[in-house]
Amino acid sequence: MSKTTKKQDALDYHANGRPGKIAVVPTKPTRTQRDLTLAYSPGVAEPCLKIAEKKEDVYKYTAKGNLVAVISNGTAVLGLGDIGPEAGKPVMEGKGLLFKIFADIDVFDLELDVKNVNEFVNIVKALEPTFGGINLEDIKAPECFEIEQRLKEVMNIPVMHDDQHGTAIISGAALLNACEIQRKAIGDIQVVVNGAGAAAVSCTRLYISLGVKPEHIVMVDRSGVIRSDREGLNGIKREFATKRNLHTLADAMRGADVFIGLSSADVLNAEMLNSMAKNPIVFAMANPNPEIDYNLAIDTRNDIIMATGRSDFPNQVNNVLGFPYIFRGALDVRATAINEEMKIAAVKAIADLAKLPVPEAVNQAYNSKNLKFGKDYIIPKPVDSRLITTVAPAVAKAAIDSGVAQERITDWNAYEDELRKRLGLEDTIMRHLSDKAKSSPKRVVFAEADHYKILKAAQIVKEEGIAIPILLGNKKAIESIIKESSLELSGVEIIDPLEEKQWIEEFAQNLYSKRQRRGITLFDARKNMRDRNYFGASMVEFGYADALISGLTRNYVDTVKPALQIIRTMEGVNRVAGMYMMLTKKGPIFFADTTVNVNPSARELVDITVLVNNAVKQFNIEPRIALLSYSNFGSNEGTIPQKVRDAVKILHTEYPEIIADGDLQANFALNSEMLSENFPFSKLGEEMANTLVFPNLESGNTAYKLLQELGEAEAIGPILLGMNKPVHVLQLGSSVREIVNMVTIAVVDVQEKEIYEQGKDN
Repeated sequence: MSKTTKKQDALDYHANGRPGKIAVVPTKPTRTQRDLTLAYSPGVAEPCLKIAEKKEDVYKYTAKGNLVAVISNGTAVLGLGDIGPEAGKPVMEGKGLLFKIFADIDVFDLELDVKNVNEFVNIVKALEPTFGGINLEDIKAPECFEIEQRLKEVMNIPVMHDDQHGTAIISGAALLNACEIQRKAIGDIQVVVNGAGAAAVSCTRLYISLGVKPEHIVMVDRSGVIRSDREGLNGIKREFATKRNLHTLADAMRGADVFIGLSSADVLNAEMLNSMAKNPIVFAMANPNPEIDYNLAIDTRNDIIMATGRSDFPNQVNNVLGFPYIFRGALDVRATAINEEMKIAAVKAIADLAKLPVPEAVNQAYNSKNLKFGKDYIIPKPVDSRLITTVAPAVAKAAIDSGVAQERITDWNAYEDELRKRLGLEDTIMRHLSDKAKSSPKRVVFAEADHYKILKAAQIVKEEGIAIPILLGNKKAIESIIKESSLELSGVEIIDPLEEKQWIEEFAQNLYSKRQRRGITLFDARKNMRDRNYFGASMVEFGYADALISGLTRNYVDTVKPALQIIRTMEGVNRVAGMYMMLTKKGPIFFADTTVNVNPSARELVDITVLVNNAVKQFNIEPRIALLSYSNFGSNEGTIPQKVRDAVKILHTEYPEIIADGDLQANFALNSEMLSENFPFSKLGEEMANTLVFPNLESGNTAYKLLQELGEAEAIGPILLGMNKPVHVLQLGSSVREIVNMVTIAVVDVQEKEIYEQGKDN
């Protein structure tokens, strides 16, 4: 991908649709005149009066308790420097997005056009009535130190400069674990810190709190080792100045146990690395390129533990492991500050989590059979959903124990349940699937490659490492679209079926042998192979590709029919079915059958349910299946309720391990309280269904389209179930995002089928 294309994609991402990345969404009903009179005048006067009587009630009647301000003046934005508050706004919106998706914290980003420390402090202090916490961001040193310190002194809500403390907390957790693995006592290690900015200073201070001795630390800036005899040292650098006879980074590295890099790329070389002590620890955290290349480092020292700020290497030091959950814990006990005890609690919680068995969902996301505590896994992965239930409670407990909490949590199990409910699994499922696909990308053939959307999606999955695209169609036409659209698809294989005489004959003979008694002549088979859906399905069947994606411009039957004739269904599977994954506020809910079986019988509903049950499990979700009708357990008679009841009876008899029940109306299936109160005998128990099997195609197809068009859910699918090899059909007119999602699912489908086949062989 060229730099120009990357830049344009980033610009398009921010500009397309509603500009920016965040929005304000009402949390109360607003549909009626009564709703509006309660939300505003005259009803709003009542909470105003209550808060006037008791100021603390602002947390009861407003969003203050879950609202954080992300505040910057744009003087140190990423690696871009002082670019101004307006230019820094996309970063602040991005920070707000991360707060929301990882910890369900609402954010207003505030960009202040002020550089004077006094003015900055006065403005932020005046905002205290509005916010439950303050996240300072991208403020240059040394002003950031004074601003944070002064605000902490005058404000009674949590204040944290994440550029300083976020990196410190995550790297602190990594340091504790690295020392344990390398058998080094933290009080004995010799540490070199390369960099003297906000993050470097905060890291060094926190390491001292964790047990590193100040006299064992050497800090290096652009001028070399910060020595006590250097003229013009400011107060902060003087804090870390050494009297040792060291002048350069190379001097400092001799015999050092730990290198902490918060500086710039390639300042550390192999010679310096070799001069370090046995079992060295190197955290090269400069972004985007570390202080020493990861591969060079591990090739130079086989006894090294290496961490970087990059996601493509093990041990990524990523602030998102910390700040969402630190603020979550602080807000939930209404802490008046984020103090040293809370930061250390976060460090230890993150460090301890890395030592626990890794959830299968995380292993799957990184295509690992067994991620475990060791040199390549010293801190958790960002997709680990246990972070919120591990770090936030630890921070909250530390706030209570250190006396800065204004609310106490007594039932910690209930609190953890509350945290889980804050984040529906839909927030993580596609990220998990994407990470899993990237871990072992597969060859995906695109049958409609003469369409811009397909080519754009192919570019994205290639660049992201999700899949290896193969494009079908007229080469000149495809290359023309690529050129006109400035797409980057160099090196991608383009195949024109009309030019592949040998393959057409090979594929036609195969189709003829399978369908000669079903009305297809050899002439018909050869003719069909000129159709890209037949040709693409044959590529998958013969192993020239791993999965087929089609359907953007063709109707569903025209896309599925060739696959059924050539690839056929899995062994023991009687029919195929179509499933949609609906990403809702309640989590992912799976709908079937939405695309294939028009009016299934009771036995056919059983077949569909078994297919869906197995498919949902592939997403590392335990299926809870409701078979729907307009009746609740026989409350209404009719052909459909009876058919559904018959299907459920068969399921309970032949597949007792499947959690399924019915017949059920949709509202009872999705409302666990209503279900358990009225039908306590239901096999679904006290949890809502996450998988809905519809009695016919009409109801399933209508339901997913209604939800999708009303904006109540994002639909991913249709996912074709039961095929012997992966074929996935796009919705007619799918967006690029939807195509990328389907490719991701196709790749994961291939991976799962490979695992299944390996299991059969063993």
